[in-house]
Amino acid sequence: MLNLKRKRSKMIELIQMMKTLDQAVARCSRCGMCQAVCPLYIVTKNESDVARGKLMLLDGLMRSFFEDPKGVLQRLDRCLLCGSCAANCPRGVNTLEIFLNARIIISGYSRMPLVKKIIFRYLLSNPELFDRIISWASKWQYLFFIKTEFQLDASCAALISPLLSKRRMVPLAPVPFHKISPKIDPALKPKLKPKLKPERRKTEKKSGLKVAFFVGCLLDKVFPKIATDIVRILNYHEISVFIPSSQGCCGIPALSSGDQVTFNRLVAHSLDQFDPSGFDYLVTGCATCTATIKKFWPSMYKPASEDQGAAVHRIAEKTYDINQFLVDVLGVKKSDKAEQNAARPIITYHDPCHLRKTLNVHSEPRLVIQANNAYSFKEMPDADTCCGMGGSFNLAHYGLSTDIGKKKVANIESTGAAVVATGCPACMIQLVDMLAREKKQIRVAHTIEIYSEKILSAIPSGAI
Repeated sequence: MLNLKRKRSKMIELIQMMKTLDQAVARCSRCGMCQAVCPLYIVTKNESDVARGKLMLLDGLMRSFFEDPKGVLQRLDRCLLCGSCAANCPRGVNTLEIFLNARIIISGYSRMPLVKKIIFRYLLSNPELFDRIISWASKWQYLFFIKTEFQLDASCAALISPLLSKRRMVPLAPVPFHKISPKIDPALKPKLKPKLKPERRKTEKKSGLKVAFFVGCLLDKVFPKIATDIVRILNYHEISVFIPSSQGCCGIPALSSGDQVTFNRLVAHSLDQFDPSGFDYLVTGCATCTATIKKFWPSMYKPASEDQGAAVHRIAEKTYDINQFLVDVLGVKKSDKAEQNAARPIITYHDPCHLRKTLNVHSEPRLVIQANNAYSFKEMPDADTCCGMGGSFNLAHYGLSTDIGKKKVANIESTGAAVVATGCPACMIQLVDMLAREKKQIRVAHTIEIYSEKILSAIPSGAI
């Protein structure tokens, strides 16, 4: 009887979500503006791949959903969630949230595949276990990878599985950032985690600012040098930095797969780590993490209490992408001094979708790059078009992801750049893969790496 009541309650909840979704879908006027900016449509020329086509599919979702839930989900999964449609919609239809909610509804009705359930419910939602698994994988990964001739930061995964056989992958770091992270100001220890002992010396900074650093999975486990550079830069600018030692994922992989349960767990875990009253700003070096915390935590998280809901909104208000923080808060400007060497290498910039389209952050990363006068900056054509990564889209639709990525490579190459910078570690992984496939010796870097080369060149690496 109890089980029957739970099923009935679950069904009522799903029907209510469907009604809300139908109301949101009804705002679409089918004008087709999304068609011109959809990176997937540009490749496939398939109307069902455009936001308008997906919204037409969702119109009357209750009937379509119960008749063919798997078919609806397959269509919805052919989406990069890049936000191009939402950013260019004249009626302001929030297609990103509509598609995410639709995936949640379908996942709530259907049984989650076992592999996804293990990954999300038992690994990703358990940060300590997830860290141990990744640490183990990093020690054995080179038994299965072949070093590539081009893009030396990448390895070919030909020995793993057909799913990964043609990819050039950036390997896991031998030591993750959370194992080498620098000293925390103990004055910023989170109130909600009193059991954490101060691991770092107290450093009073002249600026008086207290900044929490949300590291994110990729910076922690794949690009720890970038995370280290961020901390060194913040200390260079006389800022006290707080880095909880048990951080987890921001939750976007689970949310994108419709797993509301794991998403809620991960946000709740982050709330335990980051008490908004203990810092002035929260910064990230990942465009996707920033967008998730600022936009999706407040709108998609189901808080267990009013205090949790209030904390989410306070954290979202304090969250900045590191580029935006450097420019808008600290006043970093592009250098007005020309490098004596006239043959400066050309650098260009790729706009991460979640930074440009979801958060409208675009000029700040360019200013951060140009603060280093050792490079000559040149804008690439269509810098704000998607690189084709799209998180799980790249895994499920690698052929389409590659077709989109090739266009990005051509735009990068047209500038004559020796370096392409971006503000998203996932974009970095995609660009490394695509450039290696095309045999291009173009370095892929984070904007922070470019900034740190010049600003921190005279500072010893141990002086953090």
